[in-house]
Amino acid sequence: MAIKRFIVSVFSLLSILFSLGAFGAYSDSSDSTPSWQADAQKEIKANNYDAAIKTLLAANQPNSADWNNLLGYAQRKKTPPDLVAAERYYQAALKIDPKHRGALEYYGELFLMKNDLAGAEQMLARLNKACFLPCEEYRDLKDA
Repeated sequence: MAIKRFIVSVFSLLSILFSLGAFGAYSDSSDSTPSWQADAQKEIKANNYDAAIKTLLAANQPNSADWNNLLGYAQRKKTPPDLVAAERYYQAALKIDPKHRGALEYYGELFLMKNDLAGAEQMLARLNKACFLPCEEYRDLKDA
């Protein structure tokens, strides 16, 4: 009987989390996504990193962890990458939101680009704590 109550409790908790959107917090866009973010994400998906940077800089949202994370990502992925700028934006994103899963993952990938395994492992450990359940960002960084 106790096992049945436990299983019901787990499913109830998962139901609540899904209804609150806890697992969709990093989806591409929604009604609540600012237009600058949706526009930048479209440019990034199309590998137009310079256009994404231009869109984000025009939006000028330095107090947004998402804004800083996207700028860091675009700076890291453009050709040639600007790893110094990317690191600055990831650090700003994590200062605003220390558990920002995207920034933790991408900052870890930046550490790998710099051959800094210890830094990447530190981001992986922080991601492990930030994820309620094993999350995509954790798996992606671990696989990198």
